[in-house]
Amino acid sequence: MTITIIDWVDLFIRPTSFKILDDSLNYCIANKGLTVHAYVYMSSHIHLIISSQENELQDNIRDLKKHSSKEFIKAIKELPESRRECLLAKFNYAAKRVKNGVSYKVWKDGYHPVILDTSKKIEQRINYIHYNPVASKLVYHERDWKKSNYAIYEEDNPEIPSVKVDPLW
Repeated sequence: MTITIIDWVDLFIRPTSFKILDDSLNYCIANKGLTVHAYVYMSSHIHLIISSQENELQDNIRDLKKHSSKEFIKAIKELPESRRECLLAKFNYAAKRVKNGVSYKVWKDGYHPVILDTSKKIEQRINYIHYNPVASKLVYHERDWKKSNYAIYEEDNPEIPSVKVDPLW
């Protein structure tokens, strides 16, 4: 599943944004029955392999996006942010275009799910997710990108990701 910021804005470039994503995902894991199997944070979107035994996935994604949006706007307003006015204007404009009663719209509507119904598809998608920062020329190897759970899929790697992950192998 891919979830994207409005107009592909590079929101995930500060530690605060990563912490908001971590906390939001971990909350959904602990309280909403979400299971995260793989993830990577890019600058304007996130890729996830997730499942849920308790709630519908769309309900988890809705809650994740709603909560994290509020936290992103709060952080933009309260913390030092050189792009404050630009980001708030962009997110406010996006909210006005859809007229859904909110002041700011951070995430694009919907998400892009891919059904993973074979082990070959699962392996391909996990590799795709973890290779994304390499393909984007941000790092030379998947292990060098710290905003993913690649480390738990690598043998003999004691690194613990910031999101509670249930690996698929």
